[in-house]
Parts: sequence; structure tokens; C-alpha cells
Amino acid sequence: MSSFISSIGTAVPANRISQSDIGLFMTKHLGLKPEKEKLLTLLYRASGIQYRHSVIKDFGKNPTDFTFFPNAHNLEPFPKVGERMKKYEQEAIKLSISAVQDCLGTTEATGITHLITVSCTGMYAPGLDIDLIERLKLPTTTQRTSINFMGCYAAFNALKIADQIVRNNPGHKVLIVAVELCSIHVLKNDAEDSLLSNTLFGDGAAAVLVEGEDTKKTQLAMAAFHADLAPSGKPDMAWHIGDFGFEMKLSVQVPEVIRSGIASLTQKLLSQLSLNLSDIDYFAIHPGGKRILEVIEEELGISRDQNVHAYEVMRNYGNMSSPTVLFVLQRLMKNISNQDEHKNILSFAFGPGLTLESMLLKIKTT
Repeated sequence: MSSFISSIGTAVPANRISQSDIGLFMTKHLGLKPEKEKLLTLLYRASGIQYRHSVIKDFGKNPTDFTFFPNAHNLEPFPKVGERMKKYEQEAIKLSISAVQDCLGTTEATGITHLITVSCTGMYAPGLDIDLIERLKLPTTTQRTSINFMGCYAAFNALKIADQIVRNNPGHKVLIVAVELCSIHVLKNDAEDSLLSNTLFGDGAAAVLVEGEDTKKTQLAMAAFHADLAPSGKPDMAWHIGDFGFEMKLSVQVPEVIRSGIASLTQKLLSQLSLNLSDIDYFAIHPGGKRILEVIEEELGISRDQNVHAYEVMRNYGNMSSPTVLFVLQRLMKNISNQDEHKNILSFAFGPGLTLESMLLKIKTT
């Protein structure tokens, strides 16, 4: 039995803000000391990001026009977790529906047997999964799974669950929806971890249709997965719920931890299919940051041109956590031609733990 990614859809909020405008917002309103302002400026210039999207309109506006943050120069009283979760509940469903519509096109969401929702930036109950059942008019008997608080690699876990479902039930169809509103968790502190995360993360959603049937159209067959942990990196990436938002710990050491494990991860995945790195035709790498992409290129001996889709996503959207690698896969999928039949795609994503996830896809065009 086989499992196929048949379609990927994406969506971002209407508020598209330049990286420079976000940087100005941070330096104006977070009360940074001069040395921290200098560090922030350097981080923004070196990020490789030009634009990010947010469900919050306040970035780039005057304090008197704020709708989420208080209309005060110092942003006090700073929004608490309850206010942020209210914003999540209002906006996550809208972005999710847009991604599903982009994924399914004019096709109604009929025949969907399973729904998997993915998010680490918000939660409520009854949750996003039930809201999607109602809005998409799916049967109330649709089987639901929620993957929460796992971070940037969580889409891989959703794909692995979908893979198992359709391999055991070829007529079933799984809809995956990953949505993250990272920007609602801007923190007002000058810790280096906080400054770094504020530099990278944006909002976005992605939807994936996974089927067990050959549709005679372009599909990506899920051939193999491999996951590993690099425990030495556990202190370098973490995600906790604080009093004033979700607190991201993101150390500058993360790229070096990934460097130490990426070659072994790749070899173990490829060995499952008796392949070598030279057998890989395309790469879909989660753009967790510019340096992460560079380190992987150095360790695997691949060029920036081979990694172009990851750089495009990072440049235009930043890191959106779990949907981001799906944005990369969507771009790659749109560029597939009939000449790509049977070619191989290697994909990676990373997150707290420090978790290293990999996936091998085979292109099917007919």
C-alpha cells in the first residue's frame, strides 16, 4: 500500500509587514537599552527575511492606532495569555479555512475521513478541529487528531499519522491543517533568546490532502521517515507558557547542534531505501533560520540553488513554525514537471528536544 500527498494549500494574514518596520516597532516600544538595540538591528539585518505576516495590525503603526497592544508607547499593560488566546481563537480558524480552500480548490471537502490539526501557538476546547468540522461541513463522525505544542517539526508527525491511516485504509482521505500565530506571542524583554525569536517568527497556515489512491495527477509518495534526538541541544530550544505569552527559548547554538546530527540523520533515512545522497534530486528544508540552512548545506555538500525554495519561503514569510516546511513543499510541488517522475525529495524539520525529523518523498506525475 502507498500513501500520497495529493495537494498542499497555504495562507497568510493580510497584514504583510517589512522586516525593517518590525525592527523599528521592537526598538521603539520594547524599552531596549542601546546595546540591545544594536544587537537587535544586527539580527534583523542578518536574518535573510524581508517580510512577515501577522494577524496583528499594530506592527508599523502609531501607538494611537493599536488594536491589540495598549495605545501607549511602552505597550503597558502588556497583553496577558488570556487576551492572546482570545486572539488565537478568533483568527486561527479564518487562516485555517483559507489554507484548506487553497488546498482543495473548488472541490468540496467531501470524502474526508480524518482530520489532523497541528498548532503550538494556541489552544482552546472545543477546539480548532471541531470548528473546522463545522465550517467545512464535514460529517460529525470524522475522526480527529490534534498535535499540539511540538513546534516546527510537528507537520512531520501529522504526515506520519496520515501515512499510517491511508496505508491501512487506502480509500480513506486525511486532511491535515497546521496553523500558527507566532506574532501574538511577542514578549517584552531583552533576553537574547527573546530578541532572536522576535526576529524570525511570523503567522501562517498550511493544509495537506493525503490519500492512499493514485489520482493520475502529480502526487508525492511518502516513502520513508526517520526521527532522532540530539539531547545536547535540549537547553537550546524550548517553548513554555508564561504569564504574558508563550516563551520561546532559542539559542544561537541551535545551528551547531543540527550540524552535529544532520549527516547521521540523512544516512539512516536513506539506508531504509538503499539510497545515497547522490540519489536525491530535490530538497525541502524547514527554514528555521538562515544559519540553519547554511549549516545543512555545508554538512551535506549541497548548494544554495538546490535549497532555493527554503530561502524563498524564509525571505517572504519568515519562520511560521509547523506550516513552514509545508510552504516549502508546496513551492517545490508547483515546479514539478513530467520529467520529474520517480525523482526523490529529501525533507527536514527541527524543533524542541532538540528534535531532528526527516522524510523521503518520491514524485509521481502520471
